[in-house]
Amino acid sequence: MATIAYEDLTPGRTFDLGKTEIDREEMLEFNARFDPQPFHLDEGAGRNSVLGGLCASGWFTASLWMRAYVDHVLADSTSQGSPGGNELTWLAPVFPGDVLQFGMEVTGQRRSRSKPNLGLVEITGTGDRGGDRVLRFSFVGMFGTREQD
Repeated sequence: MATIAYEDLTPGRTFDLGKTEIDREEMLEFNARFDPQPFHLDEGAGRNSVLGGLCASGWFTASLWMRAYVDHVLADSTSQGSPGGNELTWLAPVFPGDVLQFGMEVTGQRRSRSKPNLGLVEITGTGDRGGDRVLRFSFVGMFGTREQD
């Protein structure tokens, strides 16, 4: 039986999702495949951009957060997916070698009206580099309940 269920995801609960170091080659491979803008692929283009250097795609950073979320929460939960979110913000560029601390906070929850064994959980995910927030987003996760009606 899963350790984390809807009943455990109460507003105000936080989860430490661990640290991740940005690997240059992994970042470049992702950037080239999914977000091949010049400042994501070339040192000179990055230096000459508003970003100040070769940097990760925001989608890469969000993908690293998602992996940490799966490893620390979803893999041992009653997760049933997500219907989406309403905010995704890249607050600062992320560079090779940066170490990001990922976390999440439960900001709300309610039972599904149509499926009583399912709960909807509002979550804010974050990524920080030192004292600076570089990633913030909000979404809804769907989790099964322990109670079976």
